[in-house]
Amino acid sequence: MDRLIYTAMSGAKQAFLQQAGVAQNLANAATIGYRAMEHRFRAVPVLGSGQPARAFTVDASVADVFDQGPVTSTGRPLDVAVEGPGWIAVQGADSREAYTRAGNLRTDANGLLRTSSGLMVIGEGGPITLPPDNNVAIAPDGTVSAIPRNGAGSLNSVNVVGRIKLVNPPDSDLVRGDDGLFRTRSGIEAPADETVRLAPEALEGSNVNPVDAMIRMISLARQFEVQVRMLQTADANARAAAQLLTISR
Repeated sequence: MDRLIYTAMSGAKQAFLQQAGVAQNLANAATIGYRAMEHRFRAVPVLGSGQPARAFTVDASVADVFDQGPVTSTGRPLDVAVEGPGWIAVQGADSREAYTRAGNLRTDANGLLRTSSGLMVIGEGGPITLPPDNNVAIAPDGTVSAIPRNGAGSLNSVNVVGRIKLVNPPDSDLVRGDDGLFRTRSGIEAPADETVRLAPEALEGSNVNPVDAMIRMISLARQFEVQVRMLQTADANARAAAQLLTISR
C-alpha cells in the first residue's frame, strides 16, 4: 500500500485530536476559573533504507495555558478571584489536596466552606466552618471572618474563623487530573504562599477566548479535509495502477 496513506492518516488523526481539545475548551468557555488545554504535536521523520523524505505527526504533549482569565465583580461575599499567579487549595474526591481557580464558594448544611461542586476548601488550620446567622467577609489574604447579623457592624463582633490556604507552585510542577483539578506531579502538598492575593466579591472567568477557539476549530477542520483528500488521492492512484497492471497482463 502507498506510504502516502500512512502519512496522511497520521496527519488526519492528530488534527482530529486537536479538534477534540479545542471543543473541550469551547465547552468550558464560561466555566469559572477554567484553564485552557493545548495539544502540541511534532513531525517525526520516517527512517528507512532510503532518504527520510516522509514524516509522521505525533502527539508530543498536552499543555495547560495558565494565563489569567477576566475578573468580574459580583458583589457576593463568598465569591473570590485569585489575582495573578496562585491557587485555592481544596480537598479532592480522592481526599488528596488539589488546587483550583474557581472561587465561587458556598457553605453546606453544617457550615463548612466548599466550592460550588461540593469540594471542601482547605484552611491553613483545617476545615473552615462558618457559624449560622453571620455575614461572611473574605480578606485579600484569604482570612475568613464571620460578623453576627445583630452586631451592627461593630469591629468587636468580627470573628476570624479561618484562613483559606493559598498556594503558588511552579506551573511546570502542576498536572491536571481527570476531575479538572490540578495537583503537584510529585504528589507532595504545596506550601502556603503569603504573596498570593484574592479579589473579594469577584470571580475569574475562563481564560479561553471563544473567537480564537472558533477560528482554530475552522482551521483544524480544513486541515483534516486536506488529509482526507490525500487519502482519497492515494486510493485513486492505487486503483488506476491496478487497472494498468490488469491491462498489461
